[in-house]
Amino acid sequence: MNKVYDLIAVGLGPFNLSLACLAEPIETLDSLFLEQRDEFNWHPGLMLDGVTLQTPFMSDLVTLADPTNPYSFLNYAKQQGKLYQFYIRESFFLLREQYNQYCQWAASQLSNIQFGHKVIHSQFDQTKQLYVLTVESAKQTKTLYCRHLVLGTGPSPYYPPAVQAEDTQLCHATEYLYKRDELVNSKSITVIGSGQSAAEVFYDLLCDIKQHNYQLNWVTRAPRFFPLEYTKLTLEMTSPEYVDYFYNLEQTTKQELLAKQRNLYKGINSELINQIYDQLYQLDIQGVNRARLLTNSELIKKQGNKLVFRHSEQQAEFSLHSNQVIMATGFSYQLPDFLSGLMSEINWLDNGCFAVERNYSIDNLQRLFVQNAELHSHGFVTPDLGMACYRNSHILRSILGYAPYPVETQIAFQEFGLPDVVNEKQKQIA
Repeated sequence: MNKVYDLIAVGLGPFNLSLACLAEPIETLDSLFLEQRDEFNWHPGLMLDGVTLQTPFMSDLVTLADPTNPYSFLNYAKQQGKLYQFYIRESFFLLREQYNQYCQWAASQLSNIQFGHKVIHSQFDQTKQLYVLTVESAKQTKTLYCRHLVLGTGPSPYYPPAVQAEDTQLCHATEYLYKRDELVNSKSITVIGSGQSAAEVFYDLLCDIKQHNYQLNWVTRAPRFFPLEYTKLTLEMTSPEYVDYFYNLEQTTKQELLAKQRNLYKGINSELINQIYDQLYQLDIQGVNRARLLTNSELIKKQGNKLVFRHSEQQAEFSLHSNQVIMATGFSYQLPDFLSGLMSEINWLDNGCFAVERNYSIDNLQRLFVQNAELHSHGFVTPDLGMACYRNSHILRSILGYAPYPVETQIAFQEFGLPDVVNEKQKQIA
């Protein structure tokens, strides 16, 4: 039989790249990370000039698990001769382009990554108690074996039922830069969605509206274009304690909470909101009134250039005409095709979602793990880059039977659940 890996991870977004960086120094762990693309490239279609991450630079691939790790952003900046420039810049928030370059640098340093390798089938060998992967590359098709498997294939662009992804007059925000030249030369453009990506695309188009003279619409089903809440006590909700609290809630309560927490992870950077307003103000003074912002409006139908919306508060329909539509409607998790051979090994909820354990495993053996597929079970911190090291520390501890990196349990000042003790000061008062 071929070599048996302790861990194989499929897909190489930031979360699995973080796991690769943390796994490589562990001498007792033989790991392999497979990515079907030929290189690491994080949302290149949204790599607009000047846009930043919404989390500080310490949410890099390794720092929150191991500040001394050689794959930290600060070490990258030092190696590139950029550390003093970063220091003088005095901003904790990395340019998205620089973060992408940092991840590419880290990937190029690692020996446990293979690009250009696509997993086409998987199964579990009950006799050998091993996962068996059929992997396709440009050179060959081969079989790989491992004791643990991590799914990091990532979510796919989401299109609501009202549109067809194949529509040539429509693109997802992730394709924006590839189609920008075509978009700006059209008579009218509509951006649908109200998250950070929608705001970045809208602002970029708004800044060119005088040059190209198009009609620009920004439409959201939300009641307002809301900011990302970024106060310190709110940030404590991206903590081990809150993950524990959320995880132990009833599933119906989790769903209700997630619906109320959109401003905690789907909002817009406040600075960008202000920039958009200032640009609108300047255009208004100059007599350029070719931008519209519409709220409470859900797209229910697209017929050619006609977009039909329903206003949720007025309970009425209206239509807009638009030559081009940009769907900034986020992402949804899609089961990768290669999982078909493992469906019976996976634990499922009644609603068809993974039944994810607290340690991010989804099988009875606790040897099959997921990355960024547990929003419904672990809460809104799931897609947060700042929690990557925390989740990966959990996964490595489960695989190894010990914690190669400390896993924090208590960092928050707040208590999220029902208090179970009376503290000493309260006792004295009583």
